Amino acid sequence: MSDRLGLTTLYLLGRLDSIDQDAIIDWVLQCQHESGGFAGNVGHDPHIMYTFSIVQVLVLFDRMDVLDVDKLCNCILLLRFSNCAMCCLALPHRLDKINVKEAVNYIVSCKNLDGGFGCTPGAESHAGQIFCCVSALAITGHLSYVSKDLLGWWLCERQVKSGGLNG
Repeated sequence: MSDRLGLTTLYLLGRLDSIDQDAIIDWVLQCQHESGGFAGNVGHDPHIMYTFSIVQVLVLFDRMDVLDVDKLCNCILLLRFSNCAMCCLALPHRLDKINVKEAVNYIVSCKNLDGGFGCTPGAESHAGQIFCCVSALAITGHLSYVSKDLLGWWLCERQVKSGGLNG
């Protein structure tokens, strides 16, 4: 993930030309599993989080053309974590591969009275899960399900005296 963040930083600085993109793409393609997903290194098993990171890198390089997008999408459907899967499918404009309404309904069922979201219906709100749920709702155009005031208050209550956040 830190490599992706480094590439994102170079992109924001307008310096993607300072690295050998072809070498990175060659290595990335060596990490691709026959299923279409990507592993964290050559010879490892594919995982949705590595797949998402690599899809983001290919988008930064404007090189989605190196992928068999249909094969990638089919793999994502098998590996899925909702937010990562939605991000991976949204980037090549393939959200039609999933039942978006059903996914949104599930996410909304994980919403709590405090405005946050849990991992499953009835589970306590968690900041990481809130990030994933809000992201997935944004990607699918369903942010109207977020109670902004309640969620904002929940997030404000996570700030500790030192200035950091918990939860």
